[in-house]
Amino acid sequence: ILGAIIMRFLFIFLSGSLIHKFEWILYVFGAFLVFSGLKMLFSRNDKEEMNTEKHPVVRFASKIFKVKSDRPGRFFINENKKFYITPLFIVLLIVEFSDVVFAVDSIPAIFSVTRDTYIVFFSNVFAIIGLRSLFFLVIHVVKLFRFLGYAISALLVFIGLKILLHSYTEAWGFTTVHSLIVVFSIIAMGILISVIIPEKKKIQDL
Repeated sequence: ILGAIIMRFLFIFLSGSLIHKFEWILYVFGAFLVFSGLKMLFSRNDKEEMNTEKHPVVRFASKIFKVKSDRPGRFFINENKKFYITPLFIVLLIVEFSDVVFAVDSIPAIFSVTRDTYIVFFSNVFAIIGLRSLFFLVIHVVKLFRFLGYAISALLVFIGLKILLHSYTEAWGFTTVHSLIVVFSIIAMGILISVIIPEKKKIQDL
């Protein structure tokens, strides 16, 4: 969690500084969110298999450091004046790398609501702390609502389009309140459709 907070801090304040200097970067964020939403929509049924040996973090760490696995529960080993890292430390690096990947989607989405870097940072911190406690609840809820993934994809596309068309939406009088209504409506529709149209296996079990 501490690593996630530090990585979010660096990512958010770096992005905030770039946005204040180069406002056109927001269009890059918007296009990326649209791309991410569409990619998630069309590839959500694909099975993802992780090959640990070919993972970029594992390959990068193995090239720079020497790995030794005879000390379980430790990150580093200093033996015979040689420095080693353990597989546990590589797992930590993979977790932090994954958090950065998730931040690439979530942080631009928050910047579409506000450009105050402090609000963006502390909202991320509270989300990280809250999700840690709700993890086991959330993972079961996601399995129950099978159309929630489609709703999240649509949500990313909506936020991306809002960033790309923000000058037009402001002229049309589309405020933050309207955006929140659309966001809640998309999530509610995903949950409602999941309840109305359950999986075939569950219907047969009943």
